[in-house]
Amino acid sequence: MHNYDVIIIGSGLGGLVCGAILSRNGYKVRIYEKNRQPGGCLQTFSRDKVIFDSGVHYIGGLGEGENLHKIFSYLGIMDKLKLKRMDADGFDHINFGTEDKVYRIAQGRDHFIRTLAADFPEETAALHAYCDKITEVCSKFPLYNLRLGDYDEKRSVLQLNAASVIESFTGNYRLQQVLAGNNLLYAGVRDKTPFYVHALVLNSYMQSSWKCVDGGSQIARLLCRCITENGGEIIRNTEVLKIVGQGDRVDHLVLETGGKVTGDYFISNLHPAQTTAITESDAIRGAYRTRMQKLENSTGAFVLNVVLKPGSFPYLNHNYYHHATDDAWAGIDCTPDQWPQTYAIYVSASSRHETYADSLSVMTYMRYEELAPWQHTFNTERTEASRGADYEAFKVQKAEQLIEAVEKKFPGFRNCVQSYSVATPLSYRDYIGTSDGSMYGVLKDSEDPLRTMVSARTRLSNLYLTGQNLNLHGILGVTMSSVITSAELLGMEFLVEEINQSILK
Repeated sequence: MHNYDVIIIGSGLGGLVCGAILSRNGYKVRIYEKNRQPGGCLQTFSRDKVIFDSGVHYIGGLGEGENLHKIFSYLGIMDKLKLKRMDADGFDHINFGTEDKVYRIAQGRDHFIRTLAADFPEETAALHAYCDKITEVCSKFPLYNLRLGDYDEKRSVLQLNAASVIESFTGNYRLQQVLAGNNLLYAGVRDKTPFYVHALVLNSYMQSSWKCVDGGSQIARLLCRCITENGGEIIRNTEVLKIVGQGDRVDHLVLETGGKVTGDYFISNLHPAQTTAITESDAIRGAYRTRMQKLENSTGAFVLNVVLKPGSFPYLNHNYYHHATDDAWAGIDCTPDQWPQTYAIYVSASSRHETYADSLSVMTYMRYEELAPWQHTFNTERTEASRGADYEAFKVQKAEQLIEAVEKKFPGFRNCVQSYSVATPLSYRDYIGTSDGSMYGVLKDSEDPLRTMVSARTRLSNLYLTGQNLNLHGILGVTMSSVITSAELLGMEFLVEEINQSILK
C-alpha cells in the first residue's frame, strides 16, 4: 500500500493537466496509465520513420492572451511547444459535391467576415450577426473566458440548436452549410448538436489556429515533465481494475498486478461509464450507474494515415473538408454504400521541410456497428493480437474507397501514397478507452442538455471525474475540464486568479 495526495486513473490530456496543475500546487500526484505511451489522444506513432498524430490535428486558442495560451503558460509548457500558425486567410477549406470551389474559414473576426463576404456579398450583415451570436454565447461560459461565474449564465444558451441558429441568420443555403462545414470537429448531428459546442470550438480556431510541428505528443511529454519535476509519478503499463469504496469515500484502488493503492483524492480520466463500471461502492446508486451507462456517445472515426512519397504532395497549411452532397450535416448518417460522404484531410507539419508534406491523415465517420464481427478482439502495442484476415481485408477495402474519394479532389493523390495504415473505432476503443470507439465521448444534446452534462463530482466525496466527457472535447475543452476538476481541490477563485496572474509574472 502506498499513500499519495492524488491518484489519477489514465494519462489522457485530462489526467495530465490535472496532474500538472495539482503537482504545481504542492500535491503529491501519481498517475496510472494502462498503455505504454501516456497521452491518450495526444499519442503519436511512426510508420516508415514518419510521425502521425492519433488525435491532435490542430489547436485553437494558443495566440498571445487567448485562453489556452494562458493555461499552457501557467503550466510552463507554452514557450516549449513547437507550433506552426495555420493560414490566416483560410485555416479550413470547405468543399461540396463535384465543385472545385472552396470556401475559406479565415482567422480573426473581421478577416473571417471579409473572406466569406467575398463569396456571399449579399450576406455581410448575416455574417456580422452570426459572429455576434458566437461572441455572445462564448461570453456565457465563465471558465472559457478564465473568469469566475456560475451555471446560471450558461443556462440560457444550452438549448440552442447549432443547425437552427445558423439557419436563423441567413436564407442562403450554401452559406448555412459552409458555416457548418467543419462539423466533423465535433461529430455534428443536425437535430442534436447544441450551438454552444459549435460556438466554443469555432471561436477558438477563429482566434488563432495552429499545428503541432512533429506531432502533438510534445504536449504530453512536457506535461509529464512538469508532473515529475514537481515530485509526481507516472506509472505506465499498469491498469486500474477496481475503485473500492468504503462509506462515502474511495478507500483504495486495485491494480492489475494485484497491488492496492491508497490516496486522499482520486481522479478518473476514464469515460464516466467505465469509471462507474469499475467502482465498487454502495454510495453510487443504481440510477446514477444506469445514467452513466446509457449516455449516448458521438460517432466513431475511420482514419487513413498516409506516408507520402518524398517531394510528391505539397504541404497544405490548411485543412480540407469535403462533403459529397450540398448538406454538411448529412455525412454522419450516410449508409455503407454511400460511404465516405464527408471527410477531412489534415496535413502534418514537419520540421524537416516546409514545401512538401511527409504525411497526412484523412478522417471520416464510421459506426461501431460496422465492426461487429471483430468487437470481441483486443489489440494494442502492449497486448498485441490479430483481429484476423477478414478485418485486414475490411480495412484495405475501406482505405481504397477513401483514397479513391480523395483522388477525385486531388488528382494524382494515389501516386503520392508510399504506404498507409488505418485506425478504426476499434483502435480508438482499445487505445483511448471509450467502450464504442467514440471520437469525442458523450454526445451533447440541445433537446436535453442537462442529461449530457457530467459533473466533475461523484457520490464518493474524494472521487472526481475529468476529460472530454465533462464539458467539451478537444485540447481546449479537455484542458478546461481539467481546470474545473482541479478547482474542486484548489478552489476556483484561487486557480483562475493563479492562471491569470501567471501571465503578468
